[in-house]
Amino acid sequence: MNPRNWASWRPFGIGLRKPNNYLELWKAFKSVKGNRRYAWRILNQGTCDGCALGTHGMRDWTMDEIHLCNIRLRLLPLNTMPALDHRKLGDVSGLKGMKSAELRELGRLPYPMLRRKGDQGFTRISWDEALRIAAESLEGARSGTYLTSRGVPNENYYAAQKAVRAMGSNNVDNAARICHSPSTVALKQTIGAAATTCSYTDWIGSDLIVFIGSNPANNQPVAMKYLYHAKKAGTRIAMVNTYREPGMDRYWVPSNAESALFGTKMTDEFFGVNVGGDIGFLTGVLKHLIENDWVDKEFVESRTKGFEQVRQAVTDQPWERLEAISGASRDDMLRLARLLGEAKSAVLVWSMGITQHTYGEDNVRSIVNLALARGFVGRDRCGLMPIRGHSGVQGGAEMGAYATGLPGGLPITPENAARFTGLWGFEVPTTPGLTATEMIDAAHSGDLDVLISSGGNFLEVLPDPDHCREALSRLRLRIHIDIVLSSQMLVDGDVLVLPAQTRYEMVGGITQTSTERRIIFSPEVEGPRVGEAWPEWKIFTELASRIGPDIRFTGTPQIRAEIERAVPFYAGISELTGFGDNVQYGGRHLFSDGRFQTADGLAAFSVLELPHLERPDGSFMVATRRGKQFNSMVHERRDGFNGAMREAVLMSDYDADRLGLADGTAVELRADGRSYLGRVLRAPLVPGNLQIHWPEGNVLLDEARRSPDAKIPDYNALVTVHKL
Repeated sequence: MNPRNWASWRPFGIGLRKPNNYLELWKAFKSVKGNRRYAWRILNQGTCDGCALGTHGMRDWTMDEIHLCNIRLRLLPLNTMPALDHRKLGDVSGLKGMKSAELRELGRLPYPMLRRKGDQGFTRISWDEALRIAAESLEGARSGTYLTSRGVPNENYYAAQKAVRAMGSNNVDNAARICHSPSTVALKQTIGAAATTCSYTDWIGSDLIVFIGSNPANNQPVAMKYLYHAKKAGTRIAMVNTYREPGMDRYWVPSNAESALFGTKMTDEFFGVNVGGDIGFLTGVLKHLIENDWVDKEFVESRTKGFEQVRQAVTDQPWERLEAISGASRDDMLRLARLLGEAKSAVLVWSMGITQHTYGEDNVRSIVNLALARGFVGRDRCGLMPIRGHSGVQGGAEMGAYATGLPGGLPITPENAARFTGLWGFEVPTTPGLTATEMIDAAHSGDLDVLISSGGNFLEVLPDPDHCREALSRLRLRIHIDIVLSSQMLVDGDVLVLPAQTRYEMVGGITQTSTERRIIFSPEVEGPRVGEAWPEWKIFTELASRIGPDIRFTGTPQIRAEIERAVPFYAGISELTGFGDNVQYGGRHLFSDGRFQTADGLAAFSVLELPHLERPDGSFMVATRRGKQFNSMVHERRDGFNGAMREAVLMSDYDADRLGLADGTAVELRADGRSYLGRVLRAPLVPGNLQIHWPEGNVLLDEARRSPDAKIPDYNALVTVHKL
C-alpha cells in the first residue's frame, strides 16, 4: 500500500461525497428481479455493451482482475426486461408526457407496430406487412438512415450500411458523428489512421497521462482501475479542463481493496482553461516546448513534415493573446510543457470536451502537434487516444456506416465506390451522403421523405429539440428500430416501429471493436427472448432485398466473413467464434515500424488559427456535461460525484459571489432567444464559464452551429444569467 496516493484516511470515504458503488450493486440486483440468472450469464459471458473499453465477461486484456462498472450494471434491465403490453400503445396520449426513463421502463418492444397520422395509437402488424409498408415508402424516396451506438455490434453496422447503399443512397450515419467525428477527420489528415495509436496497457508505467476534455470517472469507470495501477507504477496524471472533475481528483475503485478502503488521488496536476480555450492553451504549451528546446528533433526530422511552418506560426503568437483565449497563464502552459518535456513517455487522452465545438478538428490537431513534437507515438507507454464512450462507436465508422466513408474508413470517391460495386454486385453511389444533422435539416425543409432511425433519439441528442421535433413531424414516414419505446416515436406522423434484438440474443454471436482497436467476440447468451424481435442486420437486409438486389445473409458468421473481405485490416474477424476470442488490428501500437499511414509515410504538423472567441461583459460560455447517465439515458437525478441535480447550473465561487447567487438560487440562462431554467451549484470551474447537463441543456444550443469538416454540432453556447 502507498498512503501518499490515498484520497482519505476515512475508511471507505464515509461521510464524503462520492458514488456508493456497493449500493449500485444492490440496485442492479433489484432491477433484474425475475431474470437474475440471465443477467448473471450476460455479465459473465457477454462483451460489455456500455463504454468502449471492451471487457469480456468481467475481465479484459489489460490486467488479471475483475471488472464491473456502474454503467454496465445500469444497462442490465434493458437487456433482461420482459416485453411491454403492446395494447398500452393503442392510445399514446397518456405516454407523450412521460420521461424517457419512464418509457423505457414499460418494457421491451415485442412486435412490429404501425401508427398513421391522426391515429390515437399504434396497431400490431405482421413482419411481412411492416416490411411491405416500409419498402413501398422507400422505393424512389429521398431517405436517410441513422444508427446509434447503444450496443450496436459490427455485424449490424455493416449490414445496415450495405443495405442503404443497395437501396441507392449513401445517406447513412451513426452516433460517431456527434461525438468523435472531428477526431476521425483530424487523425486521418495528420497520421493516416482514425483510431487510438496505443493500448490501455500503455497507461500503466507511462511517465505521464494527460486527459484533455475527458472524464473517465463518469464515462468509462473501468478505466479508473487502470489509473490506480498507473499511479502505483509512478505515472503522473494531468488534466486539462474547465471543471476540476471530482471523480478525476479522487476515486474509490470498488474492486480493489486499497482503493475501495482509502480512495486514490488521481490527478496530480490540473490546468484550468476556458470553454473553447484548448487551442490557445495547447499552442502555448507547444510554444514553450520550442522555446526551451524540449522538442524531439530526431523524431520530428525523420518521421514528420510541416514542423518549420508550425514553429514560425507558434513563435508569432503573442503570449497575451494565448492567455486571453485560453483563460490560463503562460506559467500554467509552462508547467504542462515541462511535464511533457521531462517525460520520456506520455499518453494523451481526449473526448467530447475537445470534439464538440465548431473548431473540434483543430482542437484535435493541436493535441497531435504536441504528441509529434515529443515523439509520443509508435512506442511503449506512448500514444494518442480518442477514448470512446460507447461500445459501438469505433466499429460503426470502420464498418462504413458513415455518410462520408465506406467500409474501412475509405472516403467516398468514384474509385472506392467502384471497388465495392465489384465486391457487392450492385452500383454503389459515388458521392457522400447526408450526415445525421443534415438529415434533420432536409426533413425540416421538406427535402427528405423517409427516416430510418435505429435506436437513438434525435429529440435528446441534437441541439434545439423543438427544431428536431418539427423536422420529424414533416416526414412522410419514420421507421424506428429499437428495443424500447422512445419519445421520438410519439411525434405525430406516420410511424413504423420495428422490435430489435439485443446483442446477447443474436444467434451466431456478434463482435464489437474497443477503443484500443480490439475486435472482440460476444456469444449468444442463453435466456428468455422477447416476442417477435429480429436482429437489426436481418431487418435491414430483408428490407433492402424487397427493393433492390438480394443481399440477405444467412447469419452473423457470413457477415464477418464478408467484413474480412471488405475491410482488410479486420483480418481474423471471421475466425472469432468463442467467448473471449479477439484480435487487435495493428497490434499494441500503430506506426511502430516508423511509418505513418499517410501517402508519404510522414505525420503532418498542422498550422492552426486561434478560434475567434468573444465573451462580452456579463456573459458566460456554457458547456453541456454528463452526469449519472449513459448517452442520453439518465439513471439518477443526482450525480454522486458532485451532488448536482439535473437542473444544476455549475458556476465558480468567484462568479457566484460577484452576482450574489447562493447555492440553490433559481436562475434563467438566455442565449439568442433560447432559455434554460436551473439552479446555481457552486463548483471548481474557471470563472466566466458554466456547465449544465445534457440533454436538458440542448434547448440553449444553436442547431446551425457545426464544425466545417466533421459537421459535429456545437454543444456550447454564449449566455447571460438572470436571477429569478
